[in-house]
Amino acid sequence: MAIESTAPDEGAPDDARPRETHKGPVTLRRNQVERSTTDQRLLDTRGPTDWVHADPWRVLRIQSEFVEGFGALAELGRAISVFGSARVHQDDPEYALAIEVGKRLAEAGYAVITGGGPGAMEAANKGACLAGGVSVGLGIELPFEQGMNEWVDIGVDFRYFFARKTMFVKYAQGFIVLPGGFGTFDELFEALVLVQTKKVTSFPVVLLGHAYWDGLVDWLRSTVLPGGKIAERDLSLFTVTDDPAEAVSIVVSADAGLTLDGRPPQPDGEAAHKGAE
Repeated sequence: MAIESTAPDEGAPDDARPRETHKGPVTLRRNQVERSTTDQRLLDTRGPTDWVHADPWRVLRIQSEFVEGFGALAELGRAISVFGSARVHQDDPEYALAIEVGKRLAEAGYAVITGGGPGAMEAANKGACLAGGVSVGLGIELPFEQGMNEWVDIGVDFRYFFARKTMFVKYAQGFIVLPGGFGTFDELFEALVLVQTKKVTSFPVVLLGHAYWDGLVDWLRSTVLPGGKIAERDLSLFTVTDDPAEAVSIVVSADAGLTLDGRPPQPDGEAAHKGAE
């Protein structure tokens, strides 16, 4: 709010003092003095509406998404994020697999976090819900409407992928990744980068389904590794298994600070994970 000052300068005649206003911490004089106050401009007119599409307003919307996400999930407790394709049908074996993963996680005392959509996400939420666990969905605004699946107990919708992805990592103790497409790959590789760069620690990543994931792992081992794009130890940042019970055991053991044989991990952390054979 601009406040106009009329007090004379000490030792200066009244007519020598320049006109002065204060706009917050900013002092304005002479031709920079505005004819109205901030409050007047706010209350007297609606003004243009282009500002709601400008970056400063987007910053506030982004901030609000983090606030809403943190507020909704802060008291969630231990959780695992489960990813998979939205295109999986209910009669697909992968749907049944995701239900079992959700059930086993809930029975182990973990909430299940998914993208809240249909397919494998719905199935994991359903499994958690049927087992009496907490089922969380983090939705995203898309050009085509998916909506939150009916098995979600706590749902939060996001405009921005990066805010949503922060919640997947911040409030989970690990990832279990079922077969999926680009969205699933995005979550998988972001998690691996965060672990590789030590932005997160003790964060297990389990890929479920050798038939689906082995081709990717073989490419990493035969092409990316020899090309010097990753290190050998990077291939130990994830595990591939066909067994949902083993997948859940891996994330639970890692969360407890144990390897699969019940021993504390080695200093480099590699003993807690194994790659595809």
